[in-house]
Amino acid sequence: MNQTTNRLFKFLGQALAVLTLVAIFISLGFWQLDRARDLKSSLNINTAEVIAPVELASVARPLASLGIKGINTNVIAIGNYVANYKVPNQKDSKGNISDWEGALLQVNETDAILVLRGLWSDRMKYPEIAMSTKISVTGILTPHQNDDHAINAPGVISRLDSSVLVSTTGLNLYDGFINAMDESISSGHLDRERISFAATTNPRIPGFYWQHLSYVVIWWLMAGVVLYLPLYQRRVRA
Repeated sequence: MNQTTNRLFKFLGQALAVLTLVAIFISLGFWQLDRARDLKSSLNINTAEVIAPVELASVARPLASLGIKGINTNVIAIGNYVANYKVPNQKDSKGNISDWEGALLQVNETDAILVLRGLWSDRMKYPEIAMSTKISVTGILTPHQNDDHAINAPGVISRLDSSVLVSTTGLNLYDGFINAMDESISSGHLDRERISFAATTNPRIPGFYWQHLSYVVIWWLMAGVVLYLPLYQRRVRA
């Protein structure tokens, strides 16, 4: 009886080990397949074209990473500016270094997104705009910056990145920011200089598409080998 029980436990242990390895290899295959799809999508990423704007909520959502679908999309968001920030030492597409103005746009009761409005020196151009002023912002949805250009301080942020504002607000923040091309209030459009700059907009996936597909085949082939080996060993013993 003990010998039979030991054999049963041994068999179950081996079966569990085999099934675990098979599950791991199959999961790795699916993961590699997702990487191949992401790579293919990243190669077809939106270019920064000014086309008819779409609602911000249709291509992005708060508390989530900005996906490929949203990058470089011309979006429109309506809300109220609840905070303004100086963003120092920024370089535009022509290589000019200046201080920029960022603002937090609250789009509903719980959510907000960072907006690049223009030059810091133009911040007082429309003094009539207050937190109670409803404003419509149209611009390019852009990934957050990764490099600091200053030190975070009250009213100053080191980079255009909503993560540096998490500790200062209870709102749910969108990833990335809107590079405003147009702002308008009930009385009309706000005429001010806008920022053109080269941002890192292509989240490049390492490797090549067919390389990832070949790894998919390898992982699933290994799963098949692991599944077949116990059967092969039994045949050899027989």
